Amino acid sequence: MLRGVVAILFGIIAILWPEITVLSLALLFGAYTLIDGIAALSTGFGNRTPGADRMYMIILGILGVVAGILALAWPQITVIVLLVIIAVWAIVAGATQIAAAVRLRRVIRNEWFLALSGVVVLVLGFLLIMQPAEGAIALIVAIATFALAWGIVLVVLGFRLRALGRTVSAAPLA
Repeated sequence: MLRGVVAILFGIIAILWPEITVLSLALLFGAYTLIDGIAALSTGFGNRTPGADRMYMIILGILGVVAGILALAWPQITVIVLLVIIAVWAIVAGATQIAAAVRLRRVIRNEWFLALSGVVVLVLGFLLIMQPAEGAIALIVAIATFALAWGIVLVVLGFRLRALGRTVSAAPLA
């Protein structure tokens, strides 16, 4: 139930202050990446066994530290870069879905659903490219809405589990 309450609070805060939430997520990403990079470096340098795994961890650690420092130094740019990555993914995914719908039109029925979903994702990608600031806020509101719904589900589940626990503990033992 506690997880649900936290999710609901996060959802409310994110909807009320989406700009701060976007910036906070960029800073959290930066802190996480920096700490993960330090941990990877520690693993890479701490592993005395020579080989590719050690170098992989050292390279990963260096990249993590650099990315973390950059994200913490310029959180606004971090948000834009992440949005561009999401936008490019959406454009590629949308185009792929549309192409799949065209190729599958003789194999499946109602392929237009696949094409329509591709168009929706494609439009999302182009909107994120054209309006990245508004896109960031829209993504935060979508995440916040999900968090609210998820939180409500968890709280309801918590109440049901509590009631079930009472029923089970009150039942006579055979």
